[in-house]
Amino acid sequence: MRTIRVAIIGASGYASLESIRWLLRHPAARITYLASRRQEQPISELFPELLGRLNLPVAPFDAAVIAGQADAALVCLPHLAAMEHVPALLQAGLRVIDLSADYRLKDPATYEKWYKHAHTDTGHLARAVYGLPEFFAAAIKPATLVSNPGCYPTAAALGAAPLLADGVAEAEDIIINAASGITGAGRTPAPQHHFPERNETFEAYAIGTHRHAPEIEQTLAAIAGRPVQLVFVPHLLPMDRGILETIYLRPRAGMTLDDALGAFQRHYAGKPFIRLRRTHQPSTKYVANTNFADIAARLYNGRFVVTIAIDNMVKGASGQAIQNMNLMFGLEETSGLL
Repeated sequence: MRTIRVAIIGASGYASLESIRWLLRHPAARITYLASRRQEQPISELFPELLGRLNLPVAPFDAAVIAGQADAALVCLPHLAAMEHVPALLQAGLRVIDLSADYRLKDPATYEKWYKHAHTDTGHLARAVYGLPEFFAAAIKPATLVSNPGCYPTAAALGAAPLLADGVAEAEDIIINAASGITGAGRTPAPQHHFPERNETFEAYAIGTHRHAPEIEQTLAAIAGRPVQLVFVPHLLPMDRGILETIYLRPRAGMTLDDALGAFQRHYAGKPFIRLRRTHQPSTKYVANTNFADIAARLYNGRFVVTIAIDNMVKGASGQAIQNMNLMFGLEETSGLL
């Protein structure tokens, strides 16, 4: 089996640490380069748990040097910073999986509206493939640039798309209540994310302004083949990791719960990381530290109620990135992820 040499760009964040954890167990991948704007130092000084497991230094970003040592790059930088570096990596011949939001929204004007900055790499934006393997695997396999979905949008798409694609649910009046662990906010310190502020509390935030809302709409519309209209309300949970979303959809005329369950079964047959739950409701505990998405559906007072749980750092970030990498390099999707 060919070994994939992997560089991680932006090695100091939570997504990079999660990527390292999974890649160290991957049977066909080897981490060969760690890039960061921080001063050069061993990665174990940034993440003490890696002492004795990975001894690479954190080095400056140099696309030419990276290309000589790696085949693929996982870009774990924040938005704006990612699109400063992705063009050089692609030009140097690397295949790139970008975990930021910079290549998710296909319309540059929509990106500028929600991220308050003009997109500076619209050429590569046009050819980026959205990395949701359960729906876009055929396009992911030959891609040179894959845009890894956001954590909330991953859960929303997996929970709602089959019902929309099969015409089981209406594309309007969709309500998504979503709750995430605090790692979704990233590693950069902020007063509102300090322990005394987040512990023993649960609250909604960014209602009507969350940047994942247009990504969810874009993805569901692409899969459904028609525009969608939704209300997305995110919440913060007082725990490290995990996402639970409850999605409310109106059935189309004559559609039953059996129709909804049949849509899930058709779309997810043979999809190794989707688990359809009949008895237990999805729980963040059941999917923590895995790449699985657990889904259940009920019919209640004229609404389909879909619940879905994922680990925001794995299926919602690094695990899905590695799943995309596996597809891009001709490996089994599950390689290194079970």
